[in-house]
Amino acid sequence: MPHFPSSAQVLLDQLKQDTTSGATQLALATLRNLQTWTDEHHPSAGETAVVLTALAEARPSMVVIGNALESVRSRLKSNHNNAGPIISEQIQLLENASQDMARHARSRIPEGATVMTHSASSAVLALFEDMVRANHRFSVICTQSSPGMEGYTVARRLDTRRVPVTLITDAQMGLFVPQSDVIVTGCDCWLSDHYFVNKSGTLLLALAARHFRKPFWVLADSFRDSNKTHDTVNLEELPAREMAAPEGGFVTARNIYFETIPETLITGRISEQGVFSYPAGPGR
Repeated sequence: MPHFPSSAQVLLDQLKQDTTSGATQLALATLRNLQTWTDEHHPSAGETAVVLTALAEARPSMVVIGNALESVRSRLKSNHNNAGPIISEQIQLLENASQDMARHARSRIPEGATVMTHSASSAVLALFEDMVRANHRFSVICTQSSPGMEGYTVARRLDTRRVPVTLITDAQMGLFVPQSDVIVTGCDCWLSDHYFVNKSGTLLLALAARHFRKPFWVLADSFRDSNKTHDTVNLEELPAREMAAPEGGFVTARNIYFETIPETLITGRISEQGVFSYPAGPGR
């Protein structure tokens, strides 16, 4: 088996170090970087396979990345010399899924609604962009999503689109859920046992939404489907230094970025295939 080529190290580093981008955004960036690398370095089939494996395993909680790369790997086995078009087609599939999902999700957002979200999901940002283009009036409450502060990305993006946005600490979720009309988050991985994975804090938001009887929709295209369960999925833990915790002989800082949330706490899932309510029902 060929060694990991040094020319591809920057691809792997960028993927591992990006803790602020949503799963789809990161998957698309990785695919585009991979396409540039194959165009510039003309790797052998073995080298490409090694790189694809390393990239697919780099962010286990973001299954959309692994699924997209596995699709590319499968097609390259019989057509290695056609890497560019194969990667381009995978990029287009992801982009189309995001656009279709946004269109379905917009139908769940009342005109003039206040939408609450957590973290900086690529899918949720695509929904907001779609609503702006459609002149669909709305405002947003978003959490900081500490310690990575991904919510700042949401606030900046909405500000440039002249959409009113209220930025709050994660600890204020329970205070602001009653002021929202609908909750919408993304999803990094949809598990096979009726759980999904998202940024830590989503479980608390779902519990608050259930308590205050607010609809909670999760945007998750089919690229996020996994055969893992909530007992077997790998939840990434990132360096504790991100928390700027006090030092001490008895202080242990933990920085687990993702958690599992049961489907029973949400209104339903929206994918590129339609809207699915719970208890389980057909897409519509």
